[in-house]
Amino acid sequence: MATTQTDKAARFRALHEGPRAFVIPNPWDAGAARVLAGLGFQALATSSGASAGTLGRRDGQVTRDEALAHAHAIVGASDLPVSADLEKGFGDAPEVAAETILLAASVGLVGGSIEDATGDPARPLYDIGHAAERVAAAAQAASGLGFPFTLTARAENYLRGNPSLDDTIKRLQAFEKAGADVLMAPGLPDLAAVRAVCAAVSKPV
Repeated sequence: MATTQTDKAARFRALHEGPRAFVIPNPWDAGAARVLAGLGFQALATSSGASAGTLGRRDGQVTRDEALAHAHAIVGASDLPVSADLEKGFGDAPEVAAETILLAASVGLVGGSIEDATGDPARPLYDIGHAAERVAAAAQAASGLGFPFTLTARAENYLRGNPSLDDTIKRLQAFEKAGADVLMAPGLPDLAAVRAVCAAVSKPV
């Protein structure tokens, strides 16, 4: 019997709620997804950079339709749960982030991340209030899907020229309050920073 999206979603949520960390690799296409599934990984996640690379572009230069088509191919390659790197949700407005979550679910994804990076070098991060509003809209959309879609909220400080641990923690706490299921802060500099982030929030990191 085929694994349903609801089954995959429950398995993916359980991985995050378990007592141990787990490794989630980033396949760049359907073939890589099958290889990684065969190696025994329990879930997969798309990468915006890998998606762009398959099209001969740089990270951040893929449209929402292209990213979702890429994710759909990876979803179809195995019975593993798949979460997607949805960048900033492909728009600045909270309602666009919410729409992106609904579209992500429609292609079989059981999770996705929304980040607080704007894509604008002159203003690389959304202010914390607007960033939290975007997460809240995405979380509300996810809550109406009828299965436990896992929403990850990303604080991009360390990748976008603002290496402030205090601000990163404040952003993650705001995202947790806004309804994110998982929190992510890529680029943390050391284990002490990882421990500080994990101690400051109650959701999986």
